[in-house]
Amino acid sequence: MEQEFYASVKLVSGEEIFAVVCPTYEEDRTLLMLENPVIIDPMVSKNAGIVGYKVKPWMKIPEDSIYIIDMNKVITMTEIDDDQIIGIYKKYLNDSSQVNLEKSMGFISKVDDARKVLEKIFNSN
Repeated sequence: MEQEFYASVKLVSGEEIFAVVCPTYEEDRTLLMLENPVIIDPMVSKNAGIVGYKVKPWMKIPEDSIYIIDMNKVITMTEIDDDQIIGIYKKYLNDSSQVNLEKSMGFISKVDDARKVLEKIFNSN
């Protein structure tokens, strides 16, 4: 296994993924180990250039933090050493504002019941 690095990986599906990448070799093929892959979309202002980035997970329901991709699924890959992009990525991974969903956080009430309660509160003032 080689040393890991930050990279942007363009897949044959058209997706562009940012992750910590570590190439590995298995028999006669090269595989990429992607750690915590995300999609980073630039948020563009109409009047100016890029004003920020939106980071979202690559896998919507992640079970693991490491994924293996065969190099035949990759169009190109480039190492990223931009401190701003790496900082945004690290902040996303360390962001404690993400909520872990639990079953107890689900169904609270029916819409009609909630509407009646809220109308009662609103009309009492």
